[in-house]
Amino acid sequence: MNMAVTEVKNIKGETVSKADLPDSIFDIEVKKSVLHEVVTMQLANRRTATASVRHRSDVQGSTVKLFRQKGTGRARRGDIRSPLLKGGGVTFGPNGRKYAYDVPKKIKKAALKMALASKKQENAITVVDSLNFDQIKTKPVSDMLKALGQNNVLFVTDGKNESLELSARNIPGVKVLRCEGLNVYDVLKYRHLVLQESALAVIEGRLS
Repeated sequence: MNMAVTEVKNIKGETVSKADLPDSIFDIEVKKSVLHEVVTMQLANRRTATASVRHRSDVQGSTVKLFRQKGTGRARRGDIRSPLLKGGGVTFGPNGRKYAYDVPKKIKKAALKMALASKKQENAITVVDSLNFDQIKTKPVSDMLKALGQNNVLFVTDGKNESLELSARNIPGVKVLRCEGLNVYDVLKYRHLVLQESALAVIEGRLS
């Protein structure tokens, strides 16, 4: 497997080593139509379904006619689910609409590879040896971003990283994702992609 080599930096922005970026992920042809298809799907799945009411067939209750047809002096009632009665179904109410849909797994995997490849083509990927901090505090993360010369950043970690996740949550234009949550929309949304070095193997295993 061919590999591209990239520098690995520390939180002070200093180059400490080098890492391999597999060409099968980071050096492929980027097709905008595939990216568009998956991003559109993700945004559609985030939409809230429109309002819906319970129609006559959706209401629970007996279907037995309430009174006999003649002789009671009362209206010709049907069953208790009638829209004319309290608790009955709604007449001509909205049916509701769900926007969620899915695309094949192969397309989603291909789109994520293309999103990562597009970041590499833009020289917008930085690999950092460690993203662990001793304390939950915003300043160390802000200092690291200044040292790297970046803003509008998506951090990708190899797993749970509470110190980074909590420290970065108050910084505008910064998001932290674990490898399992990596997706096309967020990769394309943020200008820079900062990968924890240990996350490279996890991403390769997921997309290989």
